Amino acid sequence: MVPIADLQGKTVLLTGASKGIGAATAAVLGAAGARVVAHYGGDRAGAEAATAAIPDDRKLLVAADLGDLAAVEALWDAAEAWHGRIDVLVNNAAVMDFTGGVDAPLAHWDAVWDQALMVNVQAPARLMRRAVRHFLATGGGSIVTMSSWAAQRGVTNPATMAYGASKAAVRAATQSIARAYAKDGILAYVIAPGVVRTRLSEQFAATQGGEAQISANLASGEWVSPAELGRLVAFLASGAVPQLSGATLDVNGASYIR
Repeated sequence: MVPIADLQGKTVLLTGASKGIGAATAAVLGAAGARVVAHYGGDRAGAEAATAAIPDDRKLLVAADLGDLAAVEALWDAAEAWHGRIDVLVNNAAVMDFTGGVDAPLAHWDAVWDQALMVNVQAPARLMRRAVRHFLATGGGSIVTMSSWAAQRGVTNPATMAYGASKAAVRAATQSIARAYAKDGILAYVIAPGVVRTRLSEQFAATQGGEAQISANLASGEWVSPAELGRLVAFLASGAVPQLSGATLDVNGASYIR
């Protein structure tokens, strides 16, 4: 793998590193020379596979339930204690429930929204709070938030509207940090992918008539590769273009242009 950036000496906390975009990103960050704190929920084997090529002295695997804010705080504590400093936070982990439509029983509707807001908004917001406080004390750092094009255009399947809303909320929080702390050397970026080749997207496609139906509506006819997003994360983590802070970067093969 050819590194897209030089991250030697940087410590990166990456959430959701055991599968999909997170697994691909962990591999890219490791290839770029970063020290990677790879968070996972219950899939340690996935996190181990994603970080297999990273030397043991440059990786730390940490389990945490992002539905538990105490566990979120402990995740940051473990990551910071490893080398005494975190340079980059990558908020990638998220959940998407396909059963939260308006026809669902109210109790289930509420449960779907509660989970989406906890895992996709409150947990990353807690981590961003810790990151800002840490970066103010250490001279700066970077935050990369994985949002979605659903944050701008809404979701295709209304049963996943809690997911779309949560991605809009975490995008706004990241943008607010970018505006408030730019003069303090804190950079914050939002990535808004379209249809990515992940398990969640494949499950989504099944609710919309299948993969061929989804692909037919894409300008490029192709899904986004998780590795492509990993390379973008690594580039942003390098801090090579600080004036890009605050930007939302659309990665959807020209299917949604604004």
